[in-house]
Amino acid sequence: MTIAPEQRTVPAPAAAPLATTGWTDARLIMALEEVVETELNRHLKVAKEWMPHEFVPWSQGRDFDGVLGGEAWALDQSQVTPLGRVSLVVNLLTEDNLPSYHHEIASMFGREGAWGTWVHRWTAEEGRHGIAIRDYLLATRAVDPVELERARMSHMSEGFESDNAHSMLHSVAYVAFQELATRISHRNTGKYAGDPLCDQLLAKIANDENLHMVFYRNLLKAALEIAPDQAMRAIADVVTDFRMPGHGIPGFERAAAQIAIGGVYNLRIHHDDVLQPVLRHLKVMELGGLGPEGLLAQQQLGAFLDGLDAQATKFDERQAALLARRAAAAARK
Repeated sequence: MTIAPEQRTVPAPAAAPLATTGWTDARLIMALEEVVETELNRHLKVAKEWMPHEFVPWSQGRDFDGVLGGEAWALDQSQVTPLGRVSLVVNLLTEDNLPSYHHEIASMFGREGAWGTWVHRWTAEEGRHGIAIRDYLLATRAVDPVELERARMSHMSEGFESDNAHSMLHSVAYVAFQELATRISHRNTGKYAGDPLCDQLLAKIANDENLHMVFYRNLLKAALEIAPDQAMRAIADVVTDFRMPGHGIPGFERAAAQIAIGGVYNLRIHHDDVLQPVLRHLKVMELGGLGPEGLLAQQQLGAFLDGLDAQATKFDERQAALLARRAAAAARK
């Protein structure tokens, strides 16, 4: 659930600096407290409890080599497809960095009141995603456990720090898009994994991510009403320089290319299924009453989206040609 570096070829317009006057982070956090409480209560009503252990085929599990003297891992021990394996590992390692993500949002939003309650609830729900995926991968022997652990140690040792300016509005805008991107990546990974149980598990995880997206999207909508110019600037900044939090994973560029070509997550999906749905829901491009800063950000965003759509079309053409060549080569064998 990533955008490979070679896909991000649309230059981001030069961003205007944030206005020197306006809403501070502290004022916005206080002003949005009631919205957060409303969205938290809505979330708790619609979120359904589910048990990660129910989606792990424990009966398939057996000892690995090492201390217990079990069977060494081999590639042919799992029915998971090569594309599914790559995408599952990227998704899992991204989820593994949850401590860093928690630190980011807890430091920004605080740990008191409705904000704090949401931060902890969100962290608890996200935590089960990594637990479930790792248990599934190890029980089914879908991945080399040694390589997986080494990749986890490497990725988590780097931590995570947001690309964008550390403003409250940038953080809200980022997660509004990122949660939807994560949902789509998990859902498509399940479809391509080659195992119905894996598909069911990732559908559960994707549903969690969708509810998280709705929370942040609605919060962003309220921010647009309170501070339209600053919120528009934050949205433009985030969209034009978007990267998923897993970009620091070892071997990310190669994995991202495989994921893109395989149809799990690529420029076309990012444009059509992530950016556009959120922007349309918020009516970002139709929003009026903006000041100079907001208007500039809106114009930059529109130009960027046009360029991204053109780049996505070129990617679609290259992808189709590559898949056709692979199909022809397979038919000759």
